[in-house]
Amino acid sequence: MSYLLRLVVPDRPGLLGAVATALGVAGIDIVSVDVLERGGGVAVDDVVVDLPRDRLPDSLITVAQTVPGVQVEALRPFHGPLDTHRELDLLEALARAAEGTQVKLLAAELPRVFHSGWAAVVRADGEALAASDAAPRLEDVPLPWLPLSSPRLLPSEEDWLPERWREMAIEMMAAPFGDPGTAVVLGRSGGPAYRRSELLRLAHLAGIASTVAHLPPV
Repeated sequence: MSYLLRLVVPDRPGLLGAVATALGVAGIDIVSVDVLERGGGVAVDDVVVDLPRDRLPDSLITVAQTVPGVQVEALRPFHGPLDTHRELDLLEALARAAEGTQVKLLAAELPRVFHSGWAAVVRADGEALAASDAAPRLEDVPLPWLPLSSPRLLPSEEDWLPERWREMAIEMMAAPFGDPGTAVVLGRSGGPAYRRSELLRLAHLAGIASTVAHLPPV
């Protein structure tokens, strides 16, 4: 079973290596590492690991935090393939996609890029232009943050969210897609909360993707 660990570690040489060593000694394999943020003396890393069947998920927290200064911000199951050039692969796929299919492809692939549960492309009136398999029905949810002139974090405690969504701690972020009245939205239940670095990545990718989507296929 694969899990995603979000770690906050002191930004010092060797700290992430020490975590990797501790996990390895415990028989836990690291599949991938993404450095999300660095600043203020700390780094935020997403680490995907394979946990042996005879180990409990909570043991990941215990093992990681044996390294002094390491904090586990979130732990959740992880599903889906991994690669080291997710954004580039998505943009290449969009460029090759048949006309009219790019938006659906974008929504389907963004969860993999951002280690998220779902993605959707929506209009200000609630119409969903495309959505991944696990996306909720956004047509029935008011979206007071649209139109959207700049990317925005949509944390789970905001008042406009349905009560059930707040109970599920659904964290979201959104970025304009082509025009302020259309947005790309990503979400995941139970955290971790999206970081500013992830939001900036989404804004950059959505901007490029909206341009690619209007180009003739190669």
